[in-house]
Amino acid sequence: MIPNDAVRARRPRMSRAEREQQMLDVAEEVFAERGYGAVSMEEIAERVGLSKPMLYEYFGSKEGLLLGVVRRARGELREVTERAVGAGGTPEEMLRRGYVAYFRFNEAHRRAWLVLLQEPVLLRSAAEEIEAIRRQQSEMMVELLAAHLPDRPRRALEAYAESIIGACERMALWRARTPEVTPEEAATHLMNLTWTGLATLNRPAVAD
Repeated sequence: MIPNDAVRARRPRMSRAEREQQMLDVAEEVFAERGYGAVSMEEIAERVGLSKPMLYEYFGSKEGLLLGVVRRARGELREVTERAVGAGGTPEEMLRRGYVAYFRFNEAHRRAWLVLLQEPVLLRSAAEEIEAIRRQQSEMMVELLAAHLPDRPRRALEAYAESIIGACERMALWRARTPEVTPEEAATHLMNLTWTGLATLNRPAVAD
């Protein structure tokens, strides 16, 4: 049998960035499986194949590791939704593509996403990061709506965007209970609800 030290010596060395991504991958998986409160740093370190002090060196604490997972999700979600919206040719197509991208991202990280939406009530800092994701998506939505509804006041656009983001979140939770619903079907349901109303706002508006 080859000694463990020899096996480790033959493994390709990872850069710090690669190692950090590996840690976040494992943490996301373990948090999703068992919930944040039930998981120890020792368990995560064991799954990564590193010492617990190394995990603390990178993230400082278990809370810091959760925040790392949330921040990475925020960056990835922004990237996929911006790319999807940018590929749309009309405001209607841009909105639909944004919905589909959101639900596909949600599906790819389904169990972890539920943890991120539900667990942060235990941690103020994590809750603030989740709220930052909502604000990020809301700001993107405001810009999309402003292009479609240039005459509407900013406050109205912000109200519409906040309502849409809330609806997306509830739809994501509903999909978790109804897994046969595809991202495309979920997007269609939201389009039927939101685009019908938004389309009417291009007509002469009453005072807000």
